[in-house]
Amino acid sequence: MAGDHDTESSDEADGGPVKSFLEHLEDFRWVLIKSIVALGLAMLLCLFGANYVIAILKWPLQHAPLRHVETNQVAVVSFGTNHLGNFEFSPDQQKILNLGTNHYVAVEIEPLTVGTNQVLGWHVASDPEAIANAQRLNIDLINLSPAGAFFVAFQVALYGGAVLASPFILYFIASFVFPALRFHERKHVYRALFFAGGLFLAGISFCYFILMPLALAASQMYSNWLGFGAFQWRAEDYISFVCRFMLGMGIGFELPVVILTLVKIGVVSYSTLAKARRYMVVINLVLGAVLTTPEVFTQIVMFVPLQLLYEITVWIAWYWDRRDRKKATAS
Repeated sequence: MAGDHDTESSDEADGGPVKSFLEHLEDFRWVLIKSIVALGLAMLLCLFGANYVIAILKWPLQHAPLRHVETNQVAVVSFGTNHLGNFEFSPDQQKILNLGTNHYVAVEIEPLTVGTNQVLGWHVASDPEAIANAQRLNIDLINLSPAGAFFVAFQVALYGGAVLASPFILYFIASFVFPALRFHERKHVYRALFFAGGLFLAGISFCYFILMPLALAASQMYSNWLGFGAFQWRAEDYISFVCRFMLGMGIGFELPVVILTLVKIGVVSYSTLAKARRYMVVINLVLGAVLTTPEVFTQIVMFVPLQLLYEITVWIAWYWDRRDRKKATAS
């Protein structure tokens, strides 16, 4: 019994029992099968709830800020319950119309009787909701082909399913990889998975609530600057862009945990990270160019937090390296 216990402890310290190549291949096959099944079930669930997922993905578009020329007055014109549009008036036009001094005004058109004639008149109304909507993007998502809705539903199922199934897939991969790790390596990986999950959610939240509305507003402003209208976007393009953007930011926020885990295990060192700083600047800029809209503002907004996280990672690695050197010197 004592010999058996010693063997188990040795296996735990050295990375578990040794398996043949065919046994590893069989384990990997089951990891693939279980991962594919989990992804398929998650995709099916997102497909049934595609309308709810799309409503969530449209939130950044509905809350993206819209900037108008500061010297122009913006009138939100409505007829009954119908919104006719938002119109900008130059300072000369403002003097003629005399709509007040507010930058945003709500104007209601109504039928009037003048003698025997029916005419349309207008008056300035108090409609805070209409004024608030005038300060946000008003872009419709459309399908331009009969199969467009099916492509959008597939995109929603694919991206949503990948997010829902990721914890299960990571668990299946961990069950395959962990037996090959030593006990102290498993401890570091467990900690890394915990912090990686939190940073992934933080990255997606930062992108969803802060960066995405700014990126969409910048895209619309750039289109107007070029002289193109930006009132309708293809639904499949919008869904693909939003999902890639959020997933990219979430994965980017996980990078410090991956690097620090490699430092703990001994794969990389502080000196390696310090030398790679210039390369990470280029990599983060490329990520900003690939995952965001092709204009400088949102690329920089994405680059800054990613580079800042890398710099924090380097400083943590430096602290660990100095601490280990002091322990080595003291012993």
